[in-house]
Amino acid sequence: MTIKEPRELSHEDKHYAFRRATHGMAGSEQRWQERAERGLTDEELKAALEFELGIYGGSCGPGEMSLTFQAAGLKIWADWNTVAPDVDRKPIFQGTATIRMAREVYGIKDPTKAQMALL
Repeated sequence: MTIKEPRELSHEDKHYAFRRATHGMAGSEQRWQERAERGLTDEELKAALEFELGIYGGSCGPGEMSLTFQAAGLKIWADWNTVAPDVDRKPIFQGTATIRMAREVYGIKDPTKAQMALL
């Protein structure tokens, strides 16, 4: 058994973990594209994330990042070294941080927030 050296998650690692946690269901890529096109309020985005994350789930495997995620609290845990990262670690995303990351990763705008056009 090979033990990996502990390391901090990079921003790219966090993007990777977020995408894997929110792409658990068939057709999710198309759903995220549609959501990005029409925009979602924070409440709508929260509901969409809860749907994609599900009650509780996770994944791991040789050479893969270990993930655990749950809809309650919009929590996502990720680690390169721990099989069940939620047991003893804080989530890398939780609540509004998960919503912000969805906006960043999938380009989902909030239609309630008007921004002046830049000239």
